[in-house]
Amino acid sequence: MPVPLFNLAPNLTVSRLCLGTMTFGEQNSLPQSFGLLDEAFNGGINFFDSAEMYPVPQRAETQGRSEEYLGRWIKLRKIPRDRIVLATKVAGPSGQMTWIRGGPKCLDCRNITNAIDSSLKRMQVDYIDLYQIHWPDRYVPMFGETEYDPTRQFCSVGIEEQLDALSRAVAAGKIRYIGVSNETPYGVMKFIQVADRIAHYPKIVSVQNSYNLLCRTFDAGIAECCHHEGISLLAYSPLAMGILSGKYFAADGGPADARLNVFKGRYSEGESRYNLSNNIIKAAALEYHAIAIKYSLHPVSLAIGMISLSLNA
Repeated sequence: MPVPLFNLAPNLTVSRLCLGTMTFGEQNSLPQSFGLLDEAFNGGINFFDSAEMYPVPQRAETQGRSEEYLGRWIKLRKIPRDRIVLATKVAGPSGQMTWIRGGPKCLDCRNITNAIDSSLKRMQVDYIDLYQIHWPDRYVPMFGETEYDPTRQFCSVGIEEQLDALSRAVAAGKIRYIGVSNETPYGVMKFIQVADRIAHYPKIVSVQNSYNLLCRTFDAGIAECCHHEGISLLAYSPLAMGILSGKYFAADGGPADARLNVFKGRYSEGESRYNLSNNIIKAAALEYHAIAIKYSLHPVSLAIGMISLSLNA
């Protein structure tokens, strides 16, 4: 059965399934990565997502490999550029990844421009179809946090400057469309407000936030913003970092090479948002798994199918 397509933006038709490359270059070797890309592309997926900071867990020695692997695959397989849709992201402020432009320290014009140019070089392409801000320049609760703490707010780069940098990249032909990630309803509406006020600024077409049967924060407020403004959700972590596959419920804790076992203690998001020592989360995950088994469904099919039903309801 072919993968359905939909219009993410004018003249941008993507498959409803997107292959993320976050593990390419760390958990997945180059041959493994090529195998996954081949299987996805041959199965009808034309949409591929990466980020300048990938792979995760992030290290100075591996930073950028995910984009590099993706670019090498395109070149080696001689994939026509118009047959695929490439998405990637610029890293927001971080005190941990000092190997990315010294932090990165902020999302000002210089950082965004340098990030775009570096991603183009690593992927060996002339343009990026969808360029996303990986997380906001300002403080927001994210990666498993749920409560906003106003005392943690710091001086941040204005959305006007970010959109100005992105509009220049669009005008230069380096990127086609823009999106945000790990955003809040406030952030989405501010990006829209600024773009509406300044005619040549591009409007965001997508929000890439975590969304699955164990994480439904998107439904609480941002879904309304996206519905009224015509913005699509790119749901990342649809399997809750593999938990909804059921593999971690085995008596031995799951395969030794499973992500949360290999990198135990290094996936802060998974270990905070999907903490299996939390009885409520564990009970919910087990219940979903039991439903899948009852109706002879693969747990992965149930998890992805339920996301599709929720977003199309």
